[in-house]
Amino acid sequence: MRLLYGRHYQARSQAVAGLIPPDCSVVDLCCGPGLLYREYLKAKDIDYTGLDASPFFVRKLTQQGIPALLWDLNSARPLPRADYLIMQSALCYFLPDPSSIIGRMLDAARRAIIIAEPIRNLSTSRFSLLRQCAIKLSGPPGEHPKRFTEETLDRFFSNYAEELREKFLIPGGREKVYLLAPTPVFRQA
Repeated sequence: MRLLYGRHYQARSQAVAGLIPPDCSVVDLCCGPGLLYREYLKAKDIDYTGLDASPFFVRKLTQQGIPALLWDLNSARPLPRADYLIMQSALCYFLPDPSSIIGRMLDAARRAIIIAEPIRNLSTSRFSLLRQCAIKLSGPPGEHPKRFTEETLDRFFSNYAEELREKFLIPGGREKVYLLAPTPVFRQA
């Protein structure tokens, strides 16, 4: 990832962390190794919980004293409530229709959800050899069923126009961030 993102490697985490105020609660879906918390949110005194399907990541985080739960996001199990629910580079795992996970996130969020998703990948590289290798390994560019382009991601989030508060590209333009606030329709009693 560092090689792919170059000098913009930390841009996503910085952008997401910049949307979260101190002294609030955060549930990080598909948290992986918990880099967002360890490098950006811990200093903000955040009440953090990471969710991941990987026993390895959950075990490593709990060994470090970071709250983490083994969680299958494909189950209908309600998500833990928090001020902010975050998902980074994982919405594509819920294709062809990630609406269910977005709805569940909005249900669980007291303030907002933050989604950061890649929109550029190696199959759209300007370097022919790199592009051809990526296409061969991952399929055709564009509307591949395993990833988003900026156009397809914007089209998906147009279904949430009422909840959408902010959207922007991270520096380097590889990912796009969306901030959605739950409307009364999504709020739990």
